[in-house]
This record gives sequence, structure tokens and C-alpha cells, in this order.
Amino acid sequence: MKTASIIAAASALLLSSMANAAEIKVASIQATQEAYLELVAQFEKTSGHKVTTVFSGTLNVQKRLADGEPYDLIILAGPALDDQIKLGRAVAGSRVDFAKSGTGLAVRKGAAKPDISSADALKKTLLAANSIGYSTGPSGLYMLSVFEKLGIAGEVKGKLKQTPSGVFVGTLIATGETEIGFQQISELVHFAGIDYVGPLPGDLQRMTMFSAGIHAGANQAEAARALAKFITAPAAASVIRKHGLEPA
Repeated sequence: MKTASIIAAASALLLSSMANAAEIKVASIQATQEAYLELVAQFEKTSGHKVTTVFSGTLNVQKRLADGEPYDLIILAGPALDDQIKLGRAVAGSRVDFAKSGTGLAVRKGAAKPDISSADALKKTLLAANSIGYSTGPSGLYMLSVFEKLGIAGEVKGKLKQTPSGVFVGTLIATGETEIGFQQISELVHFAGIDYVGPLPGDLQRMTMFSAGIHAGANQAEAARALAKFITAPAAASVIRKHGLEPA
């Protein structure tokens, strides 16, 4: 009788948990992907919720949102998320900063690693390179300003190759389409076929903040808020650092 009661109670608890479980739909940029996935696996295990995520480049995520695709949570660079709030596609006041990343340089696996230890060294490396890859995301836009700041925008213009939204710069480097390439550090350190060289030096470095916000049309807003809280909690810091990012 006692065993039957325990089984009945456990079954009732399981059914209650299943009834409260939600499927959270997320649209996210790729820069935080590795850390995010590890944290989501922990969240699913502890919460009972299921998370389905579409990863793409910034421009593609913005297009999906503009097309009215249904999501519960959005992860973008902070300024891009603020734009979505202004457009009414994300809930005002829901932004939570997740992680930040600097921009770095990589070369094809096994290739000589150029000197980028100072602004002058980086300038020489850029002028010596036959081809330079950069992205359509925040790091790519920023690199164009770095070339300007170094006074070599005109000289490197013909060497530049930009990836389409959603395509990693590492693809260009690994296939030999470009000799060197720049992107968020978190998008370079895990990429097969390339060697990460290092971050932009000194004052040339700029950190990009990535943030999460609730979609204005969220069906699972409460569960999405729980997910955002989980991935930005202090306990997530070690996972975030492990994947080439810094906690917000």
C-alpha cells in the first residue's frame, strides 16, 4: 500500500511537471552559441522546459523578426536588441545582458601566426596580408572602423572579403579563401581548421555586449524569462568564460 502511494505521488508530480513544461523558441546570433548551448542543456535538465533555438547571423535574425516569425526569446548584440525594442518586436524593459566578446584574428591551421601585439604590428600584418576576411555582424562593422583608424582603409579595401550573414569567417580562413580573418573571439576559438592568433591590441579592442530580450509576441514569456535569468546568473560565468566570452 505504501509503495503504491509513493508511485502514485511520483506519477502525480511527473504529470504536474509535464503539464507545466514549456517549449521555448529562441532566435539567436552565433557569437554566444557554444556557451549558450551548454547552459541550455543545464536549464532543460533542471526546469523540465524544452528549448528550440535558431542560430544565424545578425542580419538573418533581424530579417526573421521582421518577417514575423514567432519566438519567445531573442539574443542579439545589445544595440541591435535595443533596436528591436524600439520597433516593438521585443518587450521594453526585458533586456538582460548575457556575455561580451572582443574581436580577434585567426589564420589557417598550421600557418605562421602574424604579430598583432600592437597597433603598429597589426597595421604591418594587414598591409602584408594577401586577403582579409571579416563578417557582416558587429565585429565586421567595427573592423572597417579599425582600418580607418589605422589609416589604411584604402590600401586594404581590395583585399577584403565579407561573409554572408550566418557564415563564419573561419570558413574563409579554413578553405584558404582568405589568409587572415577577424570575428568575435568566441566564434574563432572553436572553429575547426583554423588557429586563433589573439585579440585586437590595446585601444583598438572593443567589447561587444550580447543581450537577451523577450519577444513581443511570446507565447511562453514566463518560461523565456526563466531561461534568460538562468543563462545570465552568476553561476553561468565559468561556462561563459570557457567558450571565449566574458560574463556581462
